[in-house]
Amino acid sequence: MSPRCGFVAIVGAPNAGKSTLLNRLTGAKLSIVSPKAQTTRFRVLGILMHGDSQVLLVDTPGIFRPRRRLDRAMVAAAWTGAHDADLALLLVDARSGATPEVQAIAAQLAGSGRRCWLALNKIDLVPPASLLPLTAALTELAPFEATCMVSASTGDGLDALAAALAGAVPEGPHLYPGDDLTDLPDRLLAAEIVREQIFRQTHEEVPYAATVETESWQERKDGSVRIEATIYVLRPGHKGILIGEGGARIKAIGARAREELAGLLERKVHLFLNVKQRSGWDEEKARLRAIGLTEE
Repeated sequence: MSPRCGFVAIVGAPNAGKSTLLNRLTGAKLSIVSPKAQTTRFRVLGILMHGDSQVLLVDTPGIFRPRRRLDRAMVAAAWTGAHDADLALLLVDARSGATPEVQAIAAQLAGSGRRCWLALNKIDLVPPASLLPLTAALTELAPFEATCMVSASTGDGLDALAAALAGAVPEGPHLYPGDDLTDLPDRLLAAEIVREQIFRQTHEEVPYAATVETESWQERKDGSVRIEATIYVLRPGHKGILIGEGGARIKAIGARAREELAGLLERKVHLFLNVKQRSGWDEEKARLRAIGLTEE
């Protein structure tokens, strides 16, 4: 059989389960996940090998109505991922259904002229009888070539989805070595793992007011790595919350992130975190470029 290779952009509203789907399909922790919406901020590539096919999955930020420069850059990254891909996979939370956000995304996909598929996610959390009416409502909005029913959290339907995507990407040579999982630089991966713990260990506006940059990456002679990262927050109160009483919160964030990174990098990690207050970082082009975003 001839090899196949192509890009599949996973698009959808915030909290549809895009990052969980990417991680489950690739079998690796590539995109950070939290129960909060709008966790993903930039495109993350995950490489799925299935037979002679290399499926290049692109996890994109959730598409929503932007307010600040950061929001606009996130939405731009999502649509750029969809427009550049060979196939766009619209992932819909089956519990929420055809919300106005989902309908707007489907309509824009329909007008793009791109190949698009529909995947209903979280099917384990809804009555089966509700899936067909939801599918019918969504297929009226865009010319989906195929429809899949999956649960990214349990794995239901993912084998069939992987096989279908492998057969749908165009014929052509593979673009990455067979043992690669992503093209995400280690420095950016480290920053994202720290940011994931901020989402998981803080609440309300703090996770959305924080960004993380890897300032230093030093390879050590014993095979370990020393990483220094800075967390920027918008307001002084956010800095106090992140540090916590006696430094307890930042220590907990660092400890969990260090454990995650050691597993991902398969070596010992020395992680040092610093917290700085920087008003308006979410409107600074330089800060957005540092986390892999451009406002297009």
